[in-house]
Amino acid sequence: MFPSYRGRFAPSPTGPLHFGSLVAALGSYLDARAHQGVWLVRMEDVDAPRTAPGAAEGILRTLEDFGFEWDGAVVWQSQRLDAYAAALQQLKESGLAYACACSRREIGDSATRTAIDGGRVYPGTCRNGLPAGSTARAWRLRTTGDETAFEDRLQGRIAQRLEQDVGDFVLLRADGLYAYQLAVVVDDAAQGITHVVRGADLLDSTPRQIWLQRCLSLPTPSYAHLPVACNAAGEKLSKQTRAPGLRRERAAAELTSALAFLGQQPPSELAEASLAEIWRWAFAHWRFDLIPRQRNFLVQSKSSILDRQGAGS
Repeated sequence: MFPSYRGRFAPSPTGPLHFGSLVAALGSYLDARAHQGVWLVRMEDVDAPRTAPGAAEGILRTLEDFGFEWDGAVVWQSQRLDAYAAALQQLKESGLAYACACSRREIGDSATRTAIDGGRVYPGTCRNGLPAGSTARAWRLRTTGDETAFEDRLQGRIAQRLEQDVGDFVLLRADGLYAYQLAVVVDDAAQGITHVVRGADLLDSTPRQIWLQRCLSLPTPSYAHLPVACNAAGEKLSKQTRAPGLRRERAAAELTSALAFLGQQPPSELAEASLAEIWRWAFAHWRFDLIPRQRNFLVQSKSSILDRQGAGS
């Protein structure tokens, strides 16, 4: 039997951990520990072309340097391809997955609506069979016009009509790689995840994951989407936006800033404390209800987070 709370942190090893990643790790870790739950780490390296050499090992080393302690062995998506293949086969046999011959350019030329995540809504070209003379490039999941909704612990009620808002979405890509949506759903179920706490950049993906869970007869976890740290241009902190990696010698200051970002109101002197003292404070004072209920949050500097907190307290 699984414990009543099983959470996880699932980074993609495209580069070093940065402040935005730290916020997600910290929020999920403290929420799990506050519920006397299990906290797992999964390396989402299924997208091999985006995986940076040595990044996964660096992420795990940084988590250890910052004082995180996960339960059990790290799961690697690159070692679970058979599980994704089995899930895809199940969807094929049930008639929910179908082959698609469309290229990205063809979709762009024929799609008439913008998807909720900024892409293009798939127009359903191959839904009733491949056009004559075409060859399958990818596999997609059928969606419906019914509402797929859930109550996010932070962001409130989220609802989408997938057929109109996203369209039938990819499970197996044209390059032969399994899509994130399929891998994350299969892995969360296999690990018995009951609570997902992650960044709000994934909020719009969640209805797709819930629909996929239903199609595979898998349980749906509780979801909480934390505000995402953004730069002055409104861009999510990431490798692509040149967010600097975390440094071991700044662990105390970075953890304190992340606590402040999550609304926890740490005393400013905590930034000069030992890691053990910071974690003791964090475990004792964690309050989920203090997390800002917004999708993103501007980070001009780490000191500005603490300054803003002090001005508002």
